[in-house]
Amino acid sequence: MKSIQIGELIQQKSGFKAFVPYPFPPKGGFEFNQKTLKKVDEATRLLGKLDGITKLLPDVDFFLGMYLRKDAASSSQIEGTMATMIDAIEAEVNSNASIPPDVDDILHYIKALNYGMKRVQQDNFPMSLRFIRELHKHLMDKARSTHFSDPGEFRKSQNWIGGTRPDNARFVPPPVEEMKVSLSDLEKFMHGDDDNLTLVKAALIHAQFETIHPFLDGNGRTGRMIITFYLWKEGYLEKPVLFLSSYFKKHQKVYYEKLLNYHFGGVEEWVEFFLDGVAEIANEAIDIVGKITKLRDKDMLKIQTLGKRAAMSAGIVLPKLYEQPIVNIASIQKMTNFSRVGSQDIINRFIEMDILVPKDKDKKYGQSYIYKKYVDIFSE
Repeated sequence: MKSIQIGELIQQKSGFKAFVPYPFPPKGGFEFNQKTLKKVDEATRLLGKLDGITKLLPDVDFFLGMYLRKDAASSSQIEGTMATMIDAIEAEVNSNASIPPDVDDILHYIKALNYGMKRVQQDNFPMSLRFIRELHKHLMDKARSTHFSDPGEFRKSQNWIGGTRPDNARFVPPPVEEMKVSLSDLEKFMHGDDDNLTLVKAALIHAQFETIHPFLDGNGRTGRMIITFYLWKEGYLEKPVLFLSSYFKKHQKVYYEKLLNYHFGGVEEWVEFFLDGVAEIANEAIDIVGKITKLRDKDMLKIQTLGKRAAMSAGIVLPKLYEQPIVNIASIQKMTNFSRVGSQDIINRFIEMDILVPKDKDKKYGQSYIYKKYVDIFSE
């Protein structure tokens, strides 16, 4: 594909240059070479395979819940959060404890994802600027922020990426008035009927959104959520099980470089990088489904060796660990209505069977226990 400029740097009265997008999409549309189209075919094939294999899971929503946490952690880590998926899961269990700010970043991301999933499932729900603002509101409301983020509202002032001010920034997005025009173009593109392949369109939507950078803070996290919701809304996935943040985190430097080059003619290179990510993450998710199935079968066999009453109790708890793989006595009681003694017995039994392990072996009181082999599958 020939190099396509999607905008240009325009000198501003304040003494810096801002990037102003051209009308989007370009008048002649996008044409991609055979190499890119082959990547589209391969990514589409793997997504179909992933969609099919997740239907075989009896607890696909638990799998989805873990993937939400994985994506939330990766996407937040791209923005500098140090907390992990495990930190977020433990915070959900110990909900009464004070939550460190960087863990709270992940929990806010999970909250926004869960909100978005409910909204997209509503009949005739459009992918719109309103939806994007709603996602941002749930992501940023009462969340830690480097500066005022104005949750749920597009910016009313100039922002920039890198540097201490616009004239030494790495990239300066469009000024407010030009931003509004570009957002309107993007909204029409999102639900417009055109010749662009769905995966290519998802790549373009993300890159164009990041180019416009319409919020004071939280643009990267909001933009990465849009990818999953767009593909789900378009019917590419029966469940929203494709999350690309771990791929972008793994290749963070390249991710930023490709997005920056996208502004100045690197559209095809960005799309190819994006498609490689779809293929890699789909393959990873397919592998994870297989490992989960094997682990579940193995642990169910362990439970069947117990006496009838003990097996019944263990059989109630094990499936719940796929949804909440870090537990304590109180959370087992909440899950099952077992007594405190009965809950401790279950935990002891699971430790003996190498299903649960103490999360912090040196901790004497308030111990949590982790279904480590399960969590490790998502953390590899």
